[in-house]
Amino acid sequence: MTGPLRRADMFIDTADDPREDGPTLGGELATLVEFLRCQRLTLELKCSGLDAEALARRAVEPSTMSLLGLVRHMADVERRWFRVRMAGLDAPPYYRTDADPDGDFDGAVADPAVVADAWDTWRDETAFADRFVARAPGLDVIGDTGNGPISLRELLVHMVEEYARHNGHADLLRERIDGRIGQ
Repeated sequence: MTGPLRRADMFIDTADDPREDGPTLGGELATLVEFLRCQRLTLELKCSGLDAEALARRAVEPSTMSLLGLVRHMADVERRWFRVRMAGLDAPPYYRTDADPDGDFDGAVADPAVVADAWDTWRDETAFADRFVARAPGLDVIGDTGNGPISLRELLVHMVEEYARHNGHADLLRERIDGRIGQ
């Protein structure tokens, strides 16, 4: 990487970006679902084209944050909110444990099998979440946070926020790896 980064260094041409700005019409549910879809796709774009070593590369000491760790973390976040909190299922985290509460990041090692597992797990959890939302009778469906009730509406807003925050991390991690920026 040499010289200052420019728009030309972005991932893809703006005209080819598979994300949309969200529906202009279609109601609250369609808007929330589309914004969540775009945030999820952004995480995938930030990780695209990288090998296991690059995906597992840590940010800066002492942080254990990596792109792979973010994928694993978001798989557990999707699982906790949609399976456990909204659907009421008994579904322990995949990566975090009482003994290693940062296992989603600590276990993100440069192994192709670990990478494949992380993506498979994340895709399974996002698919479950999408099915849950599609089958819900409305945005006022109530789940339990463990500290009180939460509506599906509030959860979807929270998930957009959660991805947006971590996609900011992903943007910086990716730029550090190969200089790719933006979007």
